[in-house]
Amino acid sequence: MTVTLDTIRAARDRIAGHVRATPVLEPVGLLNLVTEGRLVLKLDFLQPTGSFKVRGAVNTLKSLSAAEVSRGLITASGGNHGLAVAYAAWMGGAKAVVYLPSSAPPSKADALRRWGAEVVIEGSVFDEAAVAAKARAEAEGMTFVHPFAPESVINGQGTLGLEILDQVPDVDTVIVAIGGGGLISGVATAIKAVRPGVKVIGVEPVGAPTHYESRKAGGLVTLDAISTAAGTLAPRRSEQVNYDLITAHADEIVLVDDAAMVAAARWLWAECAIGAELAGAAGLAALQSGAVKAAKGETVCTIVCGAGTDGMG
Repeated sequence: MTVTLDTIRAARDRIAGHVRATPVLEPVGLLNLVTEGRLVLKLDFLQPTGSFKVRGAVNTLKSLSAAEVSRGLITASGGNHGLAVAYAAWMGGAKAVVYLPSSAPPSKADALRRWGAEVVIEGSVFDEAAVAAKARAEAEGMTFVHPFAPESVINGQGTLGLEILDQVPDVDTVIVAIGGGGLISGVATAIKAVRPGVKVIGVEPVGAPTHYESRKAGGLVTLDAISTAAGTLAPRRSEQVNYDLITAHADEIVLVDDAAMVAAARWLWAECAIGAELAGAAGLAALQSGAVKAAKGETVCTIVCGAGTDGMG
């Protein structure tokens, strides 16, 4: 396994000019959420395709051989990773195929088709879509791009951690939503390598506590069922590389329910004009619900990782 500060810095150089260095925002009137501290939002939903996922997908594209790219890129996704792979395939002039579970919002499928991807709906959860996508990749010789396990993906996502440290040098705590775990794997590795004293907290839905339960069990577990509307945070099982990195570098994992994510998404829209999907609002939901309690004077940065309207219904 090669996910280190050096490999994340190399990814930053590799994707420069193809993804955005997204801004941070310090909202007015939110100080009470962090106990007289300071809250900073990292707006990575402003990436092309609307989520942080382009970091890992572009780093993967730039790490593949010409032959691997020419065979076409295929993946399974709750939506955002699929969009990022479609974007990367567009950059590389390659075919893109994305398998989505039926739980994915129709808007994600529509956006994928606009990027030129073939969309296949398979299964009710990500894990079922992934089995079908891997089978097709093997049958047709396409290049499968896993959404959260490849080192190239994790290293790409880790560039977000480096940006936070550059933009918020006095940050004390970083809150990261967890789906499969690719984002927090990279972000926590980068942050702990540069500033070991910064606390990294992961947030999962109550209805998809994949890493929360794995941490309790001391090893990877497969959830019996998923019961959350936050489809981009809802694999039944993660991968060993993510579990190991999160165990090594994330300080804590907390849970929030869908109602808390909806409330946070609506607040972001009403107060900041930010259209965040439930996953993008998860970090703020952890603060608003009290799942994360910050100390007086603490600077807390939460990543608004994805755009969407699933919290506005």
